[in-house]
Amino acid sequence: MRPYELNDRERLVEFYSNLSDEVLRWSLPPYGRQRIETWLSNPGQHVILLAQHEGKIIGHLQIVGNSSPRMVGIGELIVYLHQDFLNVGLGTTMVKRSLEFARAQGFHRIGLTVVAENRKAIHVYEKAGFKREGNRSESYRGADGRYYDAAEMGIVLS
Repeated sequence: MRPYELNDRERLVEFYSNLSDEVLRWSLPPYGRQRIETWLSNPGQHVILLAQHEGKIIGHLQIVGNSSPRMVGIGELIVYLHQDFLNVGLGTTMVKRSLEFARAQGFHRIGLTVVAENRKAIHVYEKAGFKREGNRSESYRGADGRYYDAAEMGIVLS
């Protein structure tokens, strides 16, 4: 696991093109070059970690910082793992490590939104210290056309 470097961009595009439908089930696609370019547009205000295995990216975690004066120190977490590396502790390790980087960069609070039925992800976030803060009813439309609740979670770092 290591911080993102500028020369990782193409490998990150490749990583997202190889994710399974199951991994992307609770996500907000599409994950093409344009979205990835947007995520990486100002790496100085973000924490970006990559997990690698045999030279390939297998995990991407990003804490997106906010530059608004009233939101300084507040970040939003996203994380994706390759389907071959689920349920091996990688997600928990990446989330915990990202919080160390976020503290060092002066973040005060990190939040995230997760589909309430994604119990495995919620468990990972709870192990890292996130608390469930609320619920948004039927606020995510799944690929199956149904609406699902979303859980709001957060952690205060300082």
